[in-house]
Amino acid sequence: MPRPPILDVPIAEDPIRLGQFLKLAGLAEHGVHAKALLEAEEVQVNGRVETRRGAQLRAGDVVAVGEQRARVASA
Repeated sequence: MPRPPILDVPIAEDPIRLGQFLKLAGLAEHGVHAKALLEAEEVQVNGRVETRRGAQLRAGDVVAVGEQRARVASA
């Protein structure tokens, strides 16, 4: 079964913190949910597990939570 397509999520300012992007992209419902996903090592950035909520993302970075993927896009 093919993976779902990557959702492009435009951001107003580059860079953006991972915790903020998870909420903006709809990968986390709120900040506490984002923190829980990161602590459980369920978040990948460009194919690598990321646990830092403040990790800086730039245009082109791909964030994945399970099968859902979102790419940082310039607005």
